[in-house]
Amino acid sequence: MNRLKLLFGNKDRNILSVYFTAGFPEKESTVEIICELEKQGVDMIEVGVPFSDPMADGEVIQRSSSRALNNGMTLSLLLDQVAEARKVCRLPLVLMGYLNPMMQYGMEALFERCRETGIDALIIPDLPFNEYMKHYKMLCDRYDIPVIMLVTPETSLERVMLIDENCGGFIYMVSSASTTGTKERFSKEQEDYFKKMDSVSFRNRRLIGFGISNPETYETVCRYSSGGIVGSMFIKCLERNGSVKDAVSELMSVLDK
Repeated sequence: MNRLKLLFGNKDRNILSVYFTAGFPEKESTVEIICELEKQGVDMIEVGVPFSDPMADGEVIQRSSSRALNNGMTLSLLLDQVAEARKVCRLPLVLMGYLNPMMQYGMEALFERCRETGIDALIIPDLPFNEYMKHYKMLCDRYDIPVIMLVTPETSLERVMLIDENCGGFIYMVSSASTTGTKERFSKEQEDYFKKMDSVSFRNRRLIGFGISNPETYETVCRYSSGGIVGSMFIKCLERNGSVKDAVSELMSVLDK
């Protein structure tokens, strides 16, 4: 069974998913980061594919992506590193990246390699839903690797229901129609959006990302969904600390985990 399904079957709330950019801070950091995140109690890991024009990402993740590319990180190398980490890691691993590098790799070849290496799902922020339905849903079904779609407060409920019906994994709720980054607290409008979505019966679980940086923001998203996705805050922890272990420890302390 897909590891995402196992996770959601065993845990209803307070799921913590952590994003990091492969190849940052060092080219060979990927395996160590994955293993340390698992060791310190994270539930799911999103491995980011560095890209030169990450339009949905804020300054922190853009900076990590640029450094990873300068370090020589490629999608092919990333997948090799994930295969190495998968020898010991049992957590769900999600590959997150933009469409261009994936298309250059070859989409069916990518799905096949993801299945070989133990990737459980893909997140492609710039993949339109209609293009997914037309060209890629068949690959998801063939390789049992779902594409997870992002929804924002501007996404109509009708579109969210279509995504829920036709996609797997989970629904990635973006907390606001902006780029990634950290916030001290969510606005009333954001909380109203979380409440509205939590009142709807969906087939898939929901996780909320963008803006989680402290116990208050993490507890808020866990109140209205199955959990939260942290990215920029962890990248900052990696920047500030001399070791991966210390960076993960700081992240867990910041979130009061």
